[in-house]
Amino acid sequence: MRPIRRLLIANRGEIAVRVVRACRDLGIAPLAVYAPIDAGAPHVRLADDALPLSDDAPAASYLNGALLLDLARRAEADAIHPGYGFLAENPAFAAACEAAGITFVGPPSAVLARCGDKAAARSAAASAGVSVLPGSGPVGDDEAVRQATSVGFPVLIKAVGGGGGKGIHLVRSPEELPGALRRARGEAQTAFADPRVYLERLIERARHVEVQILADAAGVVVHLGERACSVQRRHQKLIEEAPAPDLSPELREALGRAAVAVARAIGYRNAGTIEFLVDRSGFYFIEVNARIQVEHPVTESVTGVDLVAAQLRLAGGERTPVRQDDVRWTGAALECRISAEDPHSGFLPSIGRIDGVVDPSGPGIRVDSGLWVGQQVLRHYDPLLAKVIASGPTREAAITRMGRALREFLISGVDTTIPFHLWALDQPEFVQGQYDIRFADAWNGGAAPPDAERLAVLAAAAWMFHRMATPALPTDGTAPRWVAAAREEGLR
Repeated sequence: MRPIRRLLIANRGEIAVRVVRACRDLGIAPLAVYAPIDAGAPHVRLADDALPLSDDAPAASYLNGALLLDLARRAEADAIHPGYGFLAENPAFAAACEAAGITFVGPPSAVLARCGDKAAARSAAASAGVSVLPGSGPVGDDEAVRQATSVGFPVLIKAVGGGGGKGIHLVRSPEELPGALRRARGEAQTAFADPRVYLERLIERARHVEVQILADAAGVVVHLGERACSVQRRHQKLIEEAPAPDLSPELREALGRAAVAVARAIGYRNAGTIEFLVDRSGFYFIEVNARIQVEHPVTESVTGVDLVAAQLRLAGGERTPVRQDDVRWTGAALECRISAEDPHSGFLPSIGRIDGVVDPSGPGIRVDSGLWVGQQVLRHYDPLLAKVIASGPTREAAITRMGRALREFLISGVDTTIPFHLWALDQPEFVQGQYDIRFADAWNGGAAPPDAERLAVLAAAAWMFHRMATPALPTDGTAPRWVAAAREEGLR
């Protein structure tokens, strides 16, 4: 291993911006790649250099490992950071990097393969004395019927190469299985270039709790505490927090020990997350996420550890940045994932052009975003637009600050999930920290969308923001639609 000097960031959006910033802090030269649709993206502007990809389709761009490796060689990059999603947990891509003499910022390919083989990961967890859920290894369509009967309905179909909640389908009866298998395989192929799926028994009212780990090449494994990730819709996380509420000190300590034991049993290296389901009878290992998580900022907020910088240091051969006895947890933090979806219409994707953005700020507020005015939001990619992270000395203070921030946040041009998040923060179960993975099912559309007067005010704010960045606006009818709305209201 050697220190990283030039890093190719094989991703887009907010995580690409986040990696650029970590590179700046460490004196590493960040190199971006971009599909045509991302030519105006912040990560392209912020990097030292940006290399174009020829196609917007993920399979031909951010999932094209051979192309990304070729670009890394040509740019004389000595390392590649895959972010999350796309190729982040692909052992074949990690192996190709290793063969090319390019550092893959993540676990070695052999470890990725062990984590990706869910049956092997469950076996490793069981050998470490950690309880696991009944499930299967990768299954074919014919075998799935027999395995599902053995596991017991209801079952979840999960993508072997998955993560981020993609490729997961609930099946309650044998009749539902064939169609769900087809959908899950298609989603897995699109998102991870791997159509394999496996089965796992569903626990109806569990809580989803995960533990952040760091592991170095010398075999030292440290956990940085847990995160609660139970606010989900269609297996996609919407709100995360650290520390997880309503856990006894004994359970919290046991989860940390279990995560370290699983990581050691697998031979883990770099940053990763060990995921569990928690119910009244105890907790169960479900999988290892062998990458940086979308929700990593809440752990950074309560520990003060820069997890992306830790990834880069560990990939360069350094030891873990902290020892277990040195880890301290202070206060509380929440993260809301702001996505281009319409929560008033069943969370349908909202496609369009970003006309204006006004970020929230103030004490305890952080925004991780890859948004820019003029951005086209397409169906090609994950709908995540930005993440709002609120921290405070107590959980109550963090919740209050998050509510303030969400009311300040303006994204004009597409619908977003902000109304859902505001509803969630106001629910007694959430406020009291006593919610589970079915919490979001209670959402029924919430309040009506903002009225015309509020829309006019938001349009004016977006217009003012854009005027600060752009000296002149077109008057020939091609101006963004929020400009037209503002003009109709007489807001000059």
